[in-house]
Amino acid sequence: MNDIPGYEVTEVIGDVFGLTVMVRSGLSSIEAGIKTFLGGEPQGLARELHDFRLQARERLIAAAKAKGAGAILAVRYESNDLRDTGTEICAYGTAVKIRPL
Repeated sequence: MNDIPGYEVTEVIGDVFGLTVMVRSGLSSIEAGIKTFLGGEPQGLARELHDFRLQARERLIAAAKAKGAGAILAVRYESNDLRDTGTEICAYGTAVKIRPL
C-alpha cells in the first residue's frame, strides 16, 4: 500500500531493503529438471523460494526498525538470477514514521 488508512505519515525516513541469496539445493534442482521435462510445479523449489522471500521480508522489516520506522510503504519484491549459482531476492520499500489520525 502507499498509505495506511487511519494513519498519517509524519516523516519519510527513506528507502530500505532486505536482501537474501537463495542457493539452489541439489534435490530441488533435480526435481525442477524433472518437472521441466514432465511438466508440473517443482514443490521443493517453490517451498525454497517461499522461505527465502519471507527471509528477505524479515530483513526489510529489521532494516526499517533499525532506522526508527513505524511502517514501510510501497513494498515490492524483486528477484534476479545469479547465473548457475542461485537467485537474489530483494524486498524493498519506503520507511516512514506514522501517527494515528
